[in-house]
Amino acid sequence: MIIVLKPNITKKEEQVVIKEIEKLGYKPCVMRGVARTVIGAIGDETTHRSLETLMILPQVENVMPVQKRYKLVSREGHPEDSVINVREDIQIGGKKFHIMAGPCSVENEKQLITTAISVKKAGATILRGGAFKPRTSPYEFQGLGEKGLKLLYKAKQETGLAVITELLSENHSDLVAEYTDIIQIGTRNAQNFQLIIAAAKTGKPILLKRGMTMRIEEWLLAGEYVLANENPNLMFCERGIRTFETYTRNTLDLSTIPIIKNESHCPIVIDPSQGTGRSDLVVSLCKGAVAMGADALLVEVHPNPAGAWSDGAQQLDLKRFETLVKEIKPFIQSAGREI
Repeated sequence: MIIVLKPNITKKEEQVVIKEIEKLGYKPCVMRGVARTVIGAIGDETTHRSLETLMILPQVENVMPVQKRYKLVSREGHPEDSVINVREDIQIGGKKFHIMAGPCSVENEKQLITTAISVKKAGATILRGGAFKPRTSPYEFQGLGEKGLKLLYKAKQETGLAVITELLSENHSDLVAEYTDIIQIGTRNAQNFQLIIAAAKTGKPILLKRGMTMRIEEWLLAGEYVLANENPNLMFCERGIRTFETYTRNTLDLSTIPIIKNESHCPIVIDPSQGTGRSDLVVSLCKGAVAMGADALLVEVHPNPAGAWSDGAQQLDLKRFETLVKEIKPFIQSAGREI
């Protein structure tokens, strides 16, 4: 069930509702939106008392059953779009359109700082970069680890950009949270539920990538783990799925944008770099993503893609990224957003 509270109630009034939910045998999950607060009540309605009795409380506006298996991420109980506060000056899902940009892997200080300065000048607000890298072969570059996190933090201090990086291990959740503003869960871990729970418990915004063979319902249910662990700051990220097509490394499924917008209140981010594995397709896919209503882009950028330590073929160089931002601005404006 979903309990919608009236606008402008006090914390004390909110706590009264939470305690009543707990008395009835349910676990309350609070989601605070821009306009009002919604509380998801998790529990078996066949063995507990009905939550409809909460309607007698003056601070409760509505009590609604949610038919979807993914109750907290569903738009049924949370009709308004969620806006994710990365920090005071960066909100994803609102009026402003955001671009996350940076190298696939953090390689060294010069590479990262050069990229960070350039992408910020072009219009990016968030720096992406892999400190821990999940590679198919154990002999490929696995990332700089903690050293990479420290370099990302240094780039953040020098440029003012927020930082997003991937979490690979539950053991590193606190370490990654210390240095980053957004924690990314990658495609290989999209159904690693214990890892998702560990990430959620840091309280940081979570960007959940779609698994390469994951159905949309499975993706939404994976996102449910974030909200069910009292972290309302969830973003979905489409990064391409594995199909029979060989022209591109993955098939970027832009149809997920209207589907996620219809099914969920959480923002959706598009990663066109991983989406195809080809830098020559990135600009066109960014235009399509913006036009279809995406809330942000996640783009790989490198000073010298030909010399990149990982995935050079899908990374834009600094000049091409600058051109990309210029070319998508009309699409951003047409979508009713600003950059």
